[in-house]
Amino acid sequence: MTAPVAHNAGDGGDDRRGETPTERLDRNWDELLQELRVTQTGVQVLTGFLVTLPFQARFATLTGAQRSLYLVVLLLSATATGLIIAPVSAHRILFRRHRKATLVTMGDVASKAGLAVLAVAVAGVVLLVFDVVLGAGAAAVAAAATLAFYVGAWLVVPLLLRRER
Repeated sequence: MTAPVAHNAGDGGDDRRGETPTERLDRNWDELLQELRVTQTGVQVLTGFLVTLPFQARFATLTGAQRSLYLVVLLLSATATGLIIAPVSAHRILFRRHRKATLVTMGDVASKAGLAVLAVAVAGVVLLVFDVVLGAGAAAVAAAATLAFYVGAWLVVPLLLRRER
């Protein structure tokens, strides 16, 4: 039996688990996949919804600025989809190559980037919808509030909780 691994700052490890490095990597990968399952569905639904909008009758009534915003939001959503799915693709390519540490690190970075881009994409969708329905002023306030909410819920609160350790 292998001795417990010392805690390495930032790897999510816990000396009390008594995990080998391989066990820790396997657990980290499994936890990452569970998190990605939650986000993949949402980002894919958002992207699918956005892809259908140009085929709606009212889309023709959007201003040039609103159409440009739509295209930016669509690209952000597609980028978030790609980043959130990237760890799965990397797993397929690195499968059975003994690169779990690389895979976990890459998956961590891609998922964090994907969440950041997703937050901006959702704020962009809010901006577009509020602009169409209520105008630019309300749209700016709603988008800023949405982005602030995501920054708070997805970044600030977890960082504060991490500091309590």
